[in-house]
Amino acid sequence: MTGSEEALPLPGPRGLWRWLGPGLITGASDDDPSGIATYSQVGAQFGYGMSWVMLFSWPLMAAIQEICARIGRVTGEGIAGNIRRHYPPWLLRGAVALLLVANVINLGADLGAMGDAVQLVVERGPRFAYVVLFGVFCGALEIFMQYRSYVRVLKWTTVTLFAYVATAFAVDVPWLTVLHDLVLPSISLETKYIVAIVAVMGTTISPYLFFWQSSQEAEDEREDPLAKPLVDAPQQAAREIHRIRMDTYLGMGFSNLIALFIIVTTAATLSAHGITDIGTSAQAAEALRPIAGEFAFLLFALGIIGTGLLAVPVLAGSAAYAVGEALEWPIGLARLPKEARAFYATIAVATAIGVAMNIVDIDPIKALFWSAVLNGVVAVPLMVVTMMMALTPRIMGPFVLPRTLAFMGALATGVMALVVTAMFVTWGQ
Repeated sequence: MTGSEEALPLPGPRGLWRWLGPGLITGASDDDPSGIATYSQVGAQFGYGMSWVMLFSWPLMAAIQEICARIGRVTGEGIAGNIRRHYPPWLLRGAVALLLVANVINLGADLGAMGDAVQLVVERGPRFAYVVLFGVFCGALEIFMQYRSYVRVLKWTTVTLFAYVATAFAVDVPWLTVLHDLVLPSISLETKYIVAIVAVMGTTISPYLFFWQSSQEAEDEREDPLAKPLVDAPQQAAREIHRIRMDTYLGMGFSNLIALFIIVTTAATLSAHGITDIGTSAQAAEALRPIAGEFAFLLFALGIIGTGLLAVPVLAGSAAYAVGEALEWPIGLARLPKEARAFYATIAVATAIGVAMNIVDIDPIKALFWSAVLNGVVAVPLMVVTMMMALTPRIMGPFVLPRTLAFMGALATGVMALVVTAMFVTWGQ
């Protein structure tokens, strides 16, 4: 650890909440309706036997997200902006194009899941009308709401994820068994078990999270009149790097904890009753109703809506940041719509395409599968490039990664490469 990264005292509860921002929002958005579907399927199919993956993936996910956040805060630009400045155009075009496709598919699946959840709860009205309503609502808030107020809304929206904690305690869970399987797992080499690990890791470590957190750090720096990129203001580094680390590890820990509770809930209910085939988050909520009761069903369904309200703007926003930085547009949610027309148009168009996907007869399970494939394909080269940037003094100045973080980032990249390789090997079987 360098002198600029010495540990600082922890703030109190109020100070901690003020410190939490990009990391908390990024982590919580990872538990989107598509992720809920994956975790529900894993819990239903394998019981508590896959819960260890959430504990294993936490430090890996936190390390790569901290690295992305550092790049944004140190350089004052997000991932795409730094790729544009320092790497070949073909790499930038390929990364942004694949990110766009994956994000739009994810958007469509998440909006559809939100519409399904509302229809399950109210038991009336056309599903597509709810999809349109959510798309318009999320897009309007992101485009027209004042930046600081919007960030506060996103932060408070993360609280909705506690619905899955409440759901787990509303059903009968053998917690000693959960603890045993969490720390002493029985790992299988069966194809379906490996595929499930691939799905969970691909859902947990996703490219849109890289772009969003790095760009949000850069945006927060631009909006603070006293802040500058750390390469230009190294005296700010101790506090900012400490804040980034705390924000990121707590945010990713929160994300994985909620995922763990979803796995535990579906294992204790669906798996325990022989229900193992769950394709979407709405199917998981519907299957819960006759087993766990109306209250657990309602909490689970409302959680889908809450997480979708957080994930949809992050997916659309990360796409807009990536495109805007790549094409050198005026970017940023702090700008007025007339000041960044193309940036906000990208948010609107991405959300609109996600809505439109729900008009055509697309199998939601296949949509989630292809989104996971694309995310996995994009994640590994992006992680490699991110590590290269974060270890290059020409880009990071004196703030290249310390050894421990560099090791964890390399380990996360290696694990994801193995995950993607396993995905293609099992896919061909």
